[in-house]
Amino acid sequence: MIDFTNGTFLKLAPVNPAEVGDGVADLLVPGERVLQAFKAIRDYVVFTDKRLIAVNVQGMTGKKKDFTSLPYAKVQAFSVETAGTLDLDAELDLWFSGLGKVRLEFKGRADVRQLGQLIAQHVL
Repeated sequence: MIDFTNGTFLKLAPVNPAEVGDGVADLLVPGERVLQAFKAIRDYVVFTDKRLIAVNVQGMTGKKKDFTSLPYAKVQAFSVETAGTLDLDAELDLWFSGLGKVRLEFKGRADVRQLGQLIAQHVL
């Protein structure tokens, strides 16, 4: 499992969901749809209409992967911080029951407000 308690996850940039969707296709339940995807160097995060799936690519070849499923139903609170003039990164903090705080950092061109709306639609 990704160690979300040990600082932040890698800085993520938006990608076409089709680019990483095949990597999580076998994990999706019937009717679940991938809505947005973000990628770091090798790791990536997928937002579906039911949960957040964080994929940690491991090893030299990258064949070994850790999939962490974080259902929106377990989100107790969330915070969105947009990019600024000098601070070009945006952040999404999620507090999950039984897990604690998960922070995702995004490169400046990521629309975290839209992610905040996505989370709100499923949490509130």
